[in-house]
Amino acid sequence: MCGSELHALPEGVQRVARFLQDANHPHAPRMLDGAARTAQEAADQLGILVGQVAKSVIFKRKPEGTHVLVVAAGDRRVDEKKVAALVGKIGRADADFVKTQTGFSIGGVSPVAHAQPPVVLIDSSLARFDVLWAAAGHPHAVFALNMAQLQALTQAPVADVAQNAEAA
Repeated sequence: MCGSELHALPEGVQRVARFLQDANHPHAPRMLDGAARTAQEAADQLGILVGQVAKSVIFKRKPEGTHVLVVAAGDRRVDEKKVAALVGKIGRADADFVKTQTGFSIGGVSPVAHAQPPVVLIDSSLARFDVLWAAAGHPHAVFALNMAQLQALTQAPVADVAQNAEAA
């Protein structure tokens, strides 16, 4: 991308595209024809396994109210007790909190380029896949990456923070 293409993209996607470009990430955001608000919608749009979707789940860390980002496989549920054991007491985040902290609306929360710096954890179950897809700041935007790139872009540790596969 040379930069001029960014102006046609929604603001959140522009922010993610700039972040990826600055990080020399090889894959720019891609706009999809349909919405990818859920991992299943994204998988259907991309023709991939739902587990390859690196979904961004936001929690509110108590008592200070910072946001915790858990990047998890689309076919797994995040285990809040496992997350809390690593980052402290957490609670659910409503749409206003998510938008204020991340700069993105639910359904388009990227793992990078947040408005406020998050506490980030990457679920180890994502390592099952060579290619992952993450939201790029809008419900119609995604970008490709692998586990090593996800770790490098987020500077986050990998941990077991998902429920067992049978519970997903």
